[in-house]
Amino acid sequence: MDVVLQFEGDNNNVYRFLRGAKNRFGPTFEIGIFEMRSEGLVEVANPSEILLSHYEKPLSGIAVGAAVEGVRPYLIETQALVAGAAYGTPQRSSTGYDIKRLNMLLAVLEKRVELKMFSKDVFLNFAGGLKIADTGLDMAVAAAIISSYFDRPLAEGLCCAGEIGLSGEVRPAPRTEQRIAEAARLGFKKVIVSGYLPKGQLKTPKGIETVRINRLDQLPKILF
Repeated sequence: MDVVLQFEGDNNNVYRFLRGAKNRFGPTFEIGIFEMRSEGLVEVANPSEILLSHYEKPLSGIAVGAAVEGVRPYLIETQALVAGAAYGTPQRSSTGYDIKRLNMLLAVLEKRVELKMFSKDVFLNFAGGLKIADTGLDMAVAAAIISSYFDRPLAEGLCCAGEIGLSGEVRPAPRTEQRIAEAARLGFKKVIVSGYLPKGQLKTPKGIETVRINRLDQLPKILF
């Protein structure tokens, strides 16, 4: 067959995602986002608007990450809840994010940032019900977990884009410039990126500041 399309969504969510699994006539890395309304499916032209929530006051456990799906950059809200394990064995639950990668990030946070994750239940969720495979959201996931762990909201206008390795190093996220440009377009004032990005080659739009970090243990000081 020439084209294989995968339509994702569930009855509890109004958004549907169209991905190309095979296409002999074009690329397969693009994604379409649609909203289910009474008149049918309507294309969502700006995914960042539906994947970010607006609250009356800042809440702990929420971080914004800059992601890229195919050629389309967007911002997404990452929600985490860290609580004491009431039944001895900590629970790990993830919606839209690889549970194995979540366990890896928790181990890195415990080893490199000295957070006592072995006695905590951790629940992770992405706004909009989107399934994320972008490793560039690792830092946003870690930021949401740190925020919930200390029960402190993050600074306003802050966005994250970076991949985290087993040694706690922060690696550059693919297409970092596109992520920063999307954050600037939506009015964010600061974006945290990898310090290993080549200096002088990263073009930053006016009105937004880039903060570079090399290790995960540097992240908590910047978040609050």
